Amino acid sequence: MLTIESLTHLGLGRASDGRSLLARVLPGEEVAVAQDGAVRIIMPSPHRVAPRCRHFKTCGGCAMQHASDDFVAAWKAGIVQKAVQAQGLAPELMPIITSPPQSRRRAKFSGRRTKKGAMVGFHAKASDMLVPVPDCQLVTPALTAIFPALEALTVIACSRKGEIDLTVTDTPFGPDVLVATDKDLTAQLRVDLAGFAQQHRFARLVWNDEPVVTINPPVQDFGGVSVVPPPGAFLQATKDGEMALLGAVEQITQGASRIVDLFAGCGTFTLPLARRAEIHAVEGEAAMLDALDRGWRGGHQLRRVTTETRDLFRRPLELDELRSFDAAVIDPPRAGAEAQIATLAQSGVSTIAMVSCNPVTFARDSRALTDAGFVMGAVQVVDQFRWSPHVEVVTGFRRK
Repeated sequence: MLTIESLTHLGLGRASDGRSLLARVLPGEEVAVAQDGAVRIIMPSPHRVAPRCRHFKTCGGCAMQHASDDFVAAWKAGIVQKAVQAQGLAPELMPIITSPPQSRRRAKFSGRRTKKGAMVGFHAKASDMLVPVPDCQLVTPALTAIFPALEALTVIACSRKGEIDLTVTDTPFGPDVLVATDKDLTAQLRVDLAGFAQQHRFARLVWNDEPVVTINPPVQDFGGVSVVPPPGAFLQATKDGEMALLGAVEQITQGASRIVDLFAGCGTFTLPLARRAEIHAVEGEAAMLDALDRGWRGGHQLRRVTTETRDLFRRPLELDELRSFDAAVIDPPRAGAEAQIATLAQSGVSTIAMVSCNPVTFARDSRALTDAGFVMGAVQVVDQFRWSPHVEVVTGFRRK
């Protein structure tokens, strides 16, 4: 028998034998491990709860449905706290904001043909085994409702022994579906798919990089501005999470008249902030900036927005380019923004709102700013990826 002593940042339990890492266990539990690796709970934790989703034991989409919401919130806050403490920082942590169940508006499913039709779902953890998830408790009801259509699409798009990816986004006018497949798009298939999309009320259907049909614009609302993101473009996972991050960014940059939005995407922060400030949006993907620009031009009562396509990892904005801004918003990928943070640290920008999906690189970049004389504000932890090890944070920095 083993005792679970703690959890890793991935949600695996460290056992008292000093070498075992076990899934779906909680600190303080006593467990027995069979020769085949199966874990039996002998003495459960008071924080253990019944999983909300019937697919939990087989699906690899969630890691923490066996734990209470309070436990998961404290665990995720602890991940952030350990990361910043490792850099010698001790900011205040605000209470975590967690998105509700069935609120993920975008998901990437896999599809595979079977003898009787097709299955659509997620892979089991660290496995190529595909698990159908028709009752998934992560995604919006609108996305679970189209599972039969996705299965029918898999029959069309997938070879007998292959597998396809289906990136599906919930929009007000129907699902936006991107199919990644090795099957060629023929003229006849294009016609058939257009009819299929209309039958199942898709907003847009894209085959690899090639649009098949747009029946209704797959718009997303960014602060009252309608934007049509390019297929598969980055989008905050839930609307609740997006609003939590945006609320913090708006508060941090309050009073700024010229803001640079770095890693701007399709305008999650740019367009709402443009209601009170001029914004320069910088992003590496031209298609995302095109979508942002079209949204701005179609918006009302917005200040001037300019865009710049630029790889901020290889070519960060330099000191002279940052001179005209009094605030910056930066929301980099998981790798963080070490090069851009270095120039921001030496610039005249007085206020920085930093959003991050990786506590480790967030802490590293935060330390660089505090070493340069910035004062770090309270950290807001946001959980958009409920029941997973992922966590997002947002905080502000001001020069002394």
